[in-house]
Amino acid sequence: MPPLSPARNRTARAHNEAGFTLLEILVVIAILGLLIGLVAPAALRQLGNARGSVAKQSIERIGSVLDLYRLDVGTYPTTEQGLKALVARPSGAALWNGPYLKGDVPVDAWNHPYTYRSPSTRAGHDYDLCSAGPGNGAAADAICNP
Repeated sequence: MPPLSPARNRTARAHNEAGFTLLEILVVIAILGLLIGLVAPAALRQLGNARGSVAKQSIERIGSVLDLYRLDVGTYPTTEQGLKALVARPSGAALWNGPYLKGDVPVDAWNHPYTYRSPSTRAGHDYDLCSAGPGNGAAADAICNP
């Protein structure tokens, strides 16, 4: 077989060197795995913190709406009336000027209903408005109105 001309030799060598080796691909996959392993837990922690912040802000907003209700009606809704009193006129609320919320009664950041009690079981509060938090029932996870 005759030797390759210099131009053909360069073409053959360039064709054989194109692409990545298996080792290079494995190194890239390992680096990506390490990055995901380090970043994912931090991102999930931030998501949990964000839900807690959203729940606190929602409780404050609903508290402001409850204050508007009290200004109109004269009292906060009873436990039996619940937060539905902000959407539909409860019986006996002659000065009701609602609806105070658009749509239906909101749910917390974990898609659970808020618990509402009036009068409050806590000293210094007129009512209790709480989110069960991520534990959905664990008292330690509950987020309540300040």
